[in-house]
Amino acid sequence: MRTAQITRKTNETDISVTLDLDGSGSYDNRTGVGFFDHMLDQLARHALIDLQVRCEGDLHIDDHHTVEDVGIALGQALSKALGDKRGIRRYGECHLPMDDALVRAALDLSGRPWLAWEVTMTAPQIKSFDTELVREFFQAFATHGGITLHVDALRGVNSHHIAEAAFKAVARALRDAIAPDAGKADAIPSTKGVL
Repeated sequence: MRTAQITRKTNETDISVTLDLDGSGSYDNRTGVGFFDHMLDQLARHALIDLQVRCEGDLHIDDHHTVEDVGIALGQALSKALGDKRGIRRYGECHLPMDDALVRAALDLSGRPWLAWEVTMTAPQIKSFDTELVREFFQAFATHGGITLHVDALRGVNSHHIAEAAFKAVARALRDAIAPDAGKADAIPSTKGVL
């Protein structure tokens, strides 16, 4: 059972995340930040994971704490659900086109967190959502999920398309990385014997 439930409560946010890595892509995400919920829905749908996120955050200040802390909790849930990572493919990559935008994501579920982010947004906001928070989410997700993650926007003129392509590209790469490795169900995917 590759599932996890994480709760995280601070003075800024109160979060619960329920994750099933062997799901069908169903989602029910409510953070109070509409665009962010839409991106989390994309992540679940295209990674084929079942995801439920609830967050009560200090949105009267701004969206930053909500977005970052959900990234932390989701990374923790992923790490917990993967366990010792026995039998997974470990690596994933995707080139994701969305109209004018083309985003490449490559990741390694190595246990060694790293974010390489070469994404330039063309607008500071998408409606009321600060576009710089896309990076903040992925930084928190990679750090707490133990993911080496590279995301590059190869082209794009519309920030909504660039952001959505980033989430979908990471989702598709994650879908490949968490998939069972045929013939290696009992193997840790590393010559070290541990990840």
